Amino acid sequence: MKKYIIYIAILAFGLLLGYLVFGNLNEEGTNDHLETTEAEPQMWTCSMHPQIMQPEPGDCPICGMDLIPAESGAEGLTLNEIKMSENAMALANIQTVIVGNTSETEGNTMSLSGKIMPNEEANAVQASYFEGRIEKLNVNFTGEEVRRGQLLATIYAPALVAAQQELLTAATMKESQPGLYKAVRNKLKLWKLSDNQINQIESSGKVRENFPIYATVSGTVSEKMAEEGDYVKQGQPIVKVSNLGTVWAMFDAYENQISQLKEGQKITVTTNAYPNKDFEATISFIDPTLNTQSRTVSVRATLNNKDGILKPGMFVTSNVNISKNNDSTSQIIVPASAVLWTGSRSLVYVKTNPNKPVFEMREVTLGAKNGETYTIVDGLTNGEEVVANGTFTVDAAAQLQGKKSMMNTDNSVEVDATNHLTQVERLEVPAKFQTQLKVVFDDYMTIEKALVNDNAETPKIATGALLKSINNVDMKLLKEESAHHQWMHLEKELKKSASAISKSSDIKIQREHFVHLSEHLINALKTFGINQKVYVDYCPMVNNNAGAFWLSTEEEILNPYFGASMLKCGEVTDEIN
Repeated sequence: MKKYIIYIAILAFGLLLGYLVFGNLNEEGTNDHLETTEAEPQMWTCSMHPQIMQPEPGDCPICGMDLIPAESGAEGLTLNEIKMSENAMALANIQTVIVGNTSETEGNTMSLSGKIMPNEEANAVQASYFEGRIEKLNVNFTGEEVRRGQLLATIYAPALVAAQQELLTAATMKESQPGLYKAVRNKLKLWKLSDNQINQIESSGKVRENFPIYATVSGTVSEKMAEEGDYVKQGQPIVKVSNLGTVWAMFDAYENQISQLKEGQKITVTTNAYPNKDFEATISFIDPTLNTQSRTVSVRATLNNKDGILKPGMFVTSNVNISKNNDSTSQIIVPASAVLWTGSRSLVYVKTNPNKPVFEMREVTLGAKNGETYTIVDGLTNGEEVVANGTFTVDAAAQLQGKKSMMNTDNSVEVDATNHLTQVERLEVPAKFQTQLKVVFDDYMTIEKALVNDNAETPKIATGALLKSINNVDMKLLKEESAHHQWMHLEKELKKSASAISKSSDIKIQREHFVHLSEHLINALKTFGINQKVYVDYCPMVNNNAGAFWLSTEEEILNPYFGASMLKCGEVTDEIN
């Protein structure tokens, strides 16, 4: 009996100890779970429109369907974040790069591009000193070398014939009228006849009909300005001679590069003709005026060319050493392709989730442009990952999803059932530009109607007309720089999508590229207009339920992504007036 009592006591003690240990752990685990749940509030989304994210349940503002709980960490994006599918990332060739401090990069140089030109200070024009007809031209071609004193041409000069007769007459009276004799000789000297030539005429007593013209400088003939048989006037140029012992390298520097350049500065010049050879030069002139069209300033450097290896017209590049700012540790280097510039703002897209294609637009402050990179003074931190290729495609996707973008600065974008595309600012552009853009739209509609009819042959051919009409859009008609920049990006993306469609006979692949073609053309029409009412349609089931837009001239839904299989799938979401 005593033994059983001991067993019961041990069992009771074990139960009590187990409750104290495992009961507290369970309570702590429960508390941890509650804290985690509280720290990550549940978000609600629409199964048909995953871009909709709300902190509480309700109806989808686009289609009216009941919202469902969003998976934790899946689509829980902030208002200004955009998530792209892996397929869209691959099609748009979107690439990212991790940025770093300038102090951690080797390149502390600025790159300039330009070309070789003749040194105008060493140029000379060989002119005719008297009026007459060119009987013989001894310069046969441009590029021919001439030497000082070389015979360039022989000219028949009627005025010189009369002057020689005066000389012969005055020579018979030089004892009685020395003043007249001297005046006649000086007249011939003004026509660049030497004393020897004048003495030969006087001693022979014969009048010469043809007179030579000799080169006054040595160099290379850069231009023939007359031909044999031409009648030239006194002082008229015959040939242009350039001394290529020294040449100029002319570069174009952007506004934000000017502060790093000064006259007398040493630079290194390279050319594709001699990739392993560096040429030392000195900046000799910086143009005091800015080219308002290219927004550049001409910078000139003088190069020694005694061996004649640098030819006018050669393309050259120069690496200019630049000084680091004192606050260089706070400056970041990014590729120039990563920056979107609107005229008043400079933007980049930052990848906010290292493991998923989630991006957020960020406004940055630009420093100097060094070759193909920009210095970021403010807006990024060391180690952040930014989009380096396909930046405008990401921005277009953000616009279509109503997120903060290049054309939309409002943080609180409202989404409603009738219009859930970004409301971009309509720019004032000439009617001629709109007319040219309408031709692009008409060619787009040819492709769309073919896809509606499940026709893969017409889009492949019609993209040729589309590319031609895109090329015919004259960007020079746009007056604002921001409009220039926006069209340049749109034009590039439109051409890329159209070219991709033209290279495939698979209608599935054509439709995949048609998604991007439509997105960028929608942005173009919303920005510039075509003086025609156009509908923007949307189908949430395209692209693996990621959704896609397209343009239409009719309110009736005709789906180009599904064709006959689901022709009426979609809805009108916007109107472009």
